[in-house]
Amino acid sequence: MAESNFVDYVKIYCRSGNGGSGSTHFHREKYIAKGGPDGGDGGRGGHVILRGNRNYWTLIHLRYQRHVFAEHGHSGTGSRSTGRSGEDKIIDVPLGTVAYDADTREFLCEINEDGQEAILLKGGRGGLGNWNFRTAVNQAPRFAQPGEAMEERSVVLELKLLADVGLVGFPNAGKSTLLSVVSAAKPKIADYPFTTLEPNLGIVSYRDGLSFVMADIPGIIEGASEGKGIGLRFLRHIERNSVLLFMIPCDSTNIIEEYNILINELGQYNPELLDKARVLAITKADMLDAELATAIVKELPQIPSVLISSVSQTGLTELKDLLWSALNQDLFE
Repeated sequence: MAESNFVDYVKIYCRSGNGGSGSTHFHREKYIAKGGPDGGDGGRGGHVILRGNRNYWTLIHLRYQRHVFAEHGHSGTGSRSTGRSGEDKIIDVPLGTVAYDADTREFLCEINEDGQEAILLKGGRGGLGNWNFRTAVNQAPRFAQPGEAMEERSVVLELKLLADVGLVGFPNAGKSTLLSVVSAAKPKIADYPFTTLEPNLGIVSYRDGLSFVMADIPGIIEGASEGKGIGLRFLRHIERNSVLLFMIPCDSTNIIEEYNILINELGQYNPELLDKARVLAITKADMLDAELATAIVKELPQIPSVLISSVSQTGLTELKDLLWSALNQDLFE
């Protein structure tokens, strides 16, 4: 089986550059017997910088680039000439990337905009040349300052997809089918659990040329917050979503119970997820007659809900209206 091109977690070793040493040079020129000190300063060591790049959507380009080294600064020279600064090492990452210290899990930075830059490790400052240390008492200092040492650390980069709507549900709830119908995304669809093994993004067209981004993640199972199944690994991708769309098939044994399990798993993983706007979609509604549909609607939780069928494409317009309202609810309050 071919390895997936979607990589949302990498660990890399980073090292900035040493600062260059200051120079102990003395001015020498014809007819000037004893020129004074004119040693220049050392150059700055190169930084290690993260930069947002909207053309990337995964961290796969860093999977085999596990060591990132910036260039050392160059030493100063005579005539008070400052040494060349070390070249910065820029790491392009997709929008939504978060950096942590691999050993302490300390938050380092977060990249959310195209072209946004954040310094992961600063290069060492260059040392001062002997010209800076001349005094009335010591007019010919024969010493200079060494450059500052580099910084080094192991860094974990995690990608959290930036999407407006996140799909939440058990395996085979119809999430991938819905995404394929309302957008141009082509996720893998099959009639067995865990068909979706990686997140998928799709742009959903709305009225008057408007649109929003929808993210489909692998299905959640009970106990996902404790590491069961594969949903836990991808739950971070819905931390950035403005609206959570819960999807439960109409043929579920107990719709309310499934909804409560999903809510519990999200709360166990990150309680802040429970503060997000929610919409509930009951899928596979083409299997229902009018009487069953009415009975199901009466039992639904008190959140915006709709019965949909991705196969017959019924209820999708109402679903888009609910999602758009939830995304823009601040405008109407």
